[in-house]
Amino acid sequence: QVQLVESGGGLVQPGGSLRLSCAASGNFYVMGWYRQAPGKQRELVAAITSGSSTNYADSVKGRFTISRDNTKNTVYLQMNSLKPEDTAVYYCNVRTRTGSLNYWGQGTQVTVSS
Repeated sequence: QVQLVESGGGLVQPGGSLRLSCAASGNFYVMGWYRQAPGKQRELVAAITSGSSTNYADSVKGRFTISRDNTKNTVYLQMNSLKPEDTAVYYCNVRTRTGSLNYWGQGTQVTVSS
């Protein structure tokens, strides 16, 4: 059973920063972050492959940076210039190249509010 341990969520003021971490119990080709705000569908925030190719949602480009440490099977999401609309539960996701194995973390709350 794959385990994903997320950390780093919390309450931050607009314009502030947070860093999310997700440690996986195995190595996966794609590691990423999704988010789900109340009443909305879960959406991709950012993803990164083992070769460091990245993909970002348009809404976070220039503000968020995804990275990974393959030696630790850990993915990070550095979130800067946070906005109230970034408020959501953020979920770590890992999957194989084909997507045949796909796992989700338990979610961590990020709240951006003054």
